[in-house]
Amino acid sequence: MAQLVKLLDYITRYETKAFHYPTQFIRLKQEHWEQLMRQWEEENELELLGQVPYEEEKTASETKAEKKQFLWKFFKKKETSVLEERFIRTLPTTKKQLITYFLNQLMPFQLKWATSTITHTSFTDKNYMYEEKLKTLLQRLPDIYLIMYYPIFYVKNAPFESEIIIISPIGIEILTIVDAPHNARIVMTGERVWKVETEEKTTTLIDPTIALKRTEHVVRSILNKYGVDIPIQKTVMAESNYFLYDTAPYQTKLVGKNEYEDWMDEKKALHSPLKNVQLKAMEALLRHCQTTAVRRPEWEKDDDEFKTVADEEA
Repeated sequence: MAQLVKLLDYITRYETKAFHYPTQFIRLKQEHWEQLMRQWEEENELELLGQVPYEEEKTASETKAEKKQFLWKFFKKKETSVLEERFIRTLPTTKKQLITYFLNQLMPFQLKWATSTITHTSFTDKNYMYEEKLKTLLQRLPDIYLIMYYPIFYVKNAPFESEIIIISPIGIEILTIVDAPHNARIVMTGERVWKVETEEKTTTLIDPTIALKRTEHVVRSILNKYGVDIPIQKTVMAESNYFLYDTAPYQTKLVGKNEYEDWMDEKKALHSPLKNVQLKAMEALLRHCQTTAVRRPEWEKDDDEFKTVADEEA
């Protein structure tokens, strides 16, 4: 799961300790995944070996509320474990489903770190919890990728709304995602507007490479200021569409429906630890981001604990 290091102009823990939180996230995520795997394997073993006797039906005197709160427990009596409550599976049955479950549980934690510190917090739009573009990038890319999701830079005394920035151990990718109807054809005209063609109609969109170039200029100027030398790639993505062109945009990668899975596979194939130059690049960019936040009330405690949805509800 990629790390969300900046979301718009919300305060983020990564800007307070740029070299600490990325490694801490990877460690905590791995620890909790191993813990979840152990619990999942125990549940599978209990079902597979048929070690779970089912008790008789509950009496009519039990309330519906009590039935909803049924959980299984083992009570040890000398050397024999006796199951006194009916076993109810709490985790998915397949490993693939378990991975999805785990990643979904991590989203609130990701957003917490990307929108608050121990002493300050930002007023956030809760809809980001369910935004598909953000969720897909976070859940499908490995945790060595650091994502700045439409960060707002403060350049020459004015805010600048940038495109998505993905910082990997080997480079920076500036990404713009085109929002077009499913299976539409995106035709590059060589002018400031591109055409979007469907069976019903043809519409236009502003050439997305313009925004990419502006973001690239800002990113390069910041990195140069701090002497950070790292490659920069520009990408236009349209997951469910097709790009049509005579000449591809200069120094810009096009990722359409036919290239999308290859793009994802390429990212997943990168096996590398976090690199010093990568963290320096992130730190430099975060220094020039706009941040809007307020101090937490004294009675509102917070920490860096790794908590999932299940932990919060417990």
